[in-house]
Amino acid sequence: MSNASNTKKTGLQKELGFFSVYALATGSTLSAGFFLLPGIAATKAGSAVVLAYVVAALPLIPATLSIIELATAMPKAGGSYYFLDRSLGPLAGTIGGIGTWISLVLKTAFALIGMGAYLSLFFPNIQIIPLAVGLAFAFGMLNLAGSKGAGKFQLLLVSGLLMLLLVFLTGIVKVEWSNFQNFSSDVTSDWATLIATSGLVYISYVGVTNVASVSEEIKNPEKTLPYAVLLSMITAIVIYALGTMMMVGVLGDKLTDQSAGKIYYAPAAHTAELAFGHVGKIVITIAAILAFFSVGNAGILSSSRYPLAMSRDNLMPKVFGRISNRGIPFVGVTLTTGIIVLLLLFVPVKEIAKLASAFQLMMFAMLCFAVVAMRESRIDSYDPSFRSPFYPWTQIIGMILPLVFISQMGWSPILFSSSMIALAAVWYFRYGSKRVTREGAIFHVFKRLGERYHAPLDEELRIIMIEKGLRPSDPFDDIVARAPVVELNNGDAFNVAIRSAASEFAKNISDSAEHISEGFQRCSQLGMTAMAHGSAVIHLRTDNVEQPEMVLVRSQDGVSIEHLDDFGDRHAPEESVRAVFFLISPEKNPGQHLRLLAHIAAHVENPDFMSSWLDASNDQKLKESLLRNERYVSVSVKRDDASHVFIDQEILDVELPGGTLVAIVRRGAETFVPRGNTRLLEGDQLTIIGEPEKINRLYEMYHHNHANTLNAVGTRRSLGGS
Repeated sequence: MSNASNTKKTGLQKELGFFSVYALATGSTLSAGFFLLPGIAATKAGSAVVLAYVVAALPLIPATLSIIELATAMPKAGGSYYFLDRSLGPLAGTIGGIGTWISLVLKTAFALIGMGAYLSLFFPNIQIIPLAVGLAFAFGMLNLAGSKGAGKFQLLLVSGLLMLLLVFLTGIVKVEWSNFQNFSSDVTSDWATLIATSGLVYISYVGVTNVASVSEEIKNPEKTLPYAVLLSMITAIVIYALGTMMMVGVLGDKLTDQSAGKIYYAPAAHTAELAFGHVGKIVITIAAILAFFSVGNAGILSSSRYPLAMSRDNLMPKVFGRISNRGIPFVGVTLTTGIIVLLLLFVPVKEIAKLASAFQLMMFAMLCFAVVAMRESRIDSYDPSFRSPFYPWTQIIGMILPLVFISQMGWSPILFSSSMIALAAVWYFRYGSKRVTREGAIFHVFKRLGERYHAPLDEELRIIMIEKGLRPSDPFDDIVARAPVVELNNGDAFNVAIRSAASEFAKNISDSAEHISEGFQRCSQLGMTAMAHGSAVIHLRTDNVEQPEMVLVRSQDGVSIEHLDDFGDRHAPEESVRAVFFLISPEKNPGQHLRLLAHIAAHVENPDFMSSWLDASNDQKLKESLLRNERYVSVSVKRDDASHVFIDQEILDVELPGGTLVAIVRRGAETFVPRGNTRLLEGDQLTIIGEPEKINRLYEMYHHNHANTLNAVGTRRSLGGS
């Protein structure tokens, strides 16, 4: 039974922190692009190869900003596939998914072979293919053990790689600047060659953004992903610019001459040898091996998530969506590893992998367009924590630059990319189109023009919002703390709840109770009330409120909420409602409004919620059933224990850890939100809210003397512990 359930598991474990994400992005970037491609690129662009790497980063910047925005809005496995599918539709998603998967597999195989150029410097008779196949199997097994283990291994590899590269870059003092005397002529003599070379080396950077394919496995992706990816992008650009500058400055004509033998395939090693001697050659060879190892590991980790994501959407057979009891898409990892091995054994990977740059450029242009589609769809549930700056100009540049690069790269890359598009399109029309009815956000743009749209996308994005949870800036706890509580009497109708809630709202916002009541009645009758598990949420957005406000309504006996059916007849659901949440938010902030609704929905889904709600003995306990457990602590003010320091103190004078506040005071039968000059008395029951670590400190201060009070909150975790 256990095995079966494990097999059917669909969620991936969130095990990757900031440093693991940074390591995955950086490690899959600093490999062949640094250790192998400069020699190949220099034969085309001469000393201007340094500029070619800088120019290649230009389309990377808008693509990175766009991908971060998409990933923080939709942190799901599949990266480029998922973003393109949900924005432009399943055909674009299939092209992006299959094409990017193949490109990543090729790049990974290329990296495993590429290290042969460095190992052969010391072991001329080494058998590269068998070694590469063995490493592919090893990395596949590591990934089957879990993304956390693969992430830790990646962190070790990248830490070692960056330290060795920093040592290597100190050799920039050995640069002979005379080797740049032809730089100007190399740049100005043939701009087309420079652009074509930039397109060739562009593949060097794509690892920065491919980490988005594991965004579902990232802890707090809304915060972690932007910082980790942007830092990785900056790291890559700086190292590539300084590294190629050093190679040109130290090697000179030896770098740009293809007949220079092994320098052509191992430019970094020969640069290190001239700058630091034989020891330098050994050190940079170790760095190269670490880099190729990291690409092999990260490549399997990220590329295996594409079949998983596509199988979830019926664009690939369901078998690829199976998750192991470790939360790993084991079929995707196994398949990806097997394809890499077959490529290593039977395909000239070195030649084909170079062609993948053109396809990646095209994908990045499409991802920039995806941001435009999502934003112009005006879907409220599209709620990224990071928004690409200078929209839409960033995206327009991001769509144009790749096309300029591709146009200068020659027919081979274009034909290769066209072949992958054709392959993916055939797969979609022969297999996927019969199994999906989904459309992308682009159809919500059509809705604005009076055409069709796809409502399930909005529902899916709302589910993602529930999974992501609140942002630190969302004032949910404060809203609950100041929310009035209305108790319905036995026999009260639902319109009594609406009128009571409207009267409470009218005290705090610039609108009449009658107008507010009409708005809630309209939402209720039109079936816009979300109901589940004996709870209901009725919500409005208006320009008449500056901050979100809430009213809580409890009915011990339950009430029925009527709504109009498709024929205009009134209809009441069979389930009675015992918890009603009325929420009004500013019109200008739809994202926060939906996050608050999503958080309420998450509470309602908790099987213990309704019993806590109905059993709450007073307004304070009722509100505590809604607060995030790790963000509050309840304290009774007593004269004979540590809390005596609160007695006769005004709220402003109470010493609490920074970032916490007394949100609710229960005094006798009265519950209220205190003001700064509220004086605390013996016997007061305080609800203190704040960041988890600060609440934890309060627990440590009071839990010995307040065991009974604190136990009323629930468990150690509810007081800020883990």
